[in-house]
Amino acid sequence: MLLPNLPQNTALLDLLREQSVPQERGGYADEGWELHTHPDLVERLEDLAPRWPVLASFGVPVLAANGIAAVVAVGTGVLLVRLPEAPPEPLEPAEPCPPLTDPGQGWYAVCPWQNELSSAESKRLLSLLVQHALTYAASQSAVDSIDWQEKPGTQSGKSQGRRPSKRTTRRSRGRRGRRR
Repeated sequence: MLLPNLPQNTALLDLLREQSVPQERGGYADEGWELHTHPDLVERLEDLAPRWPVLASFGVPVLAANGIAAVVAVGTGVLLVRLPEAPPEPLEPAEPCPPLTDPGQGWYAVCPWQNELSSAESKRLLSLLVQHALTYAASQSAVDSIDWQEKPGTQSGKSQGRRPSKRTTRRSRGRRGRRR
């Protein structure tokens, strides 16, 4: 499933399209595109958000909330996260990815391995960062739900169905408690 073509995803999709290479078959193909992310980094992304589906977008794995991209894994050592502010200082930045990581664009490059931290602390901090990015991306959506763990394609927010009429509700209650 590709990342939806929403206004919030335009800059990312433009960049991914520009770098994409169609490839139908082979070990390094994903959804008809040449994979632009090392398989170890794809695994790391899945490990940081285990209950979240990874979308394939032009050969690049993406996590999205309500259709809005939140986290992108690129190359061998870059996680791009969409956030309202820069990631906390203990997290080591990665090589920038212009124009997405240019000032004011809302994307930050973070090293997915965090070699200066213990393995457990690295995973804990990165998992929290990914969760924050998913929640933030969901808040950028027109959909009223911000449940970052919701699988794409499922209905979110308020029910679209009709509420039962008061008449139906009274009738149902009346049968149960009515005296004869």
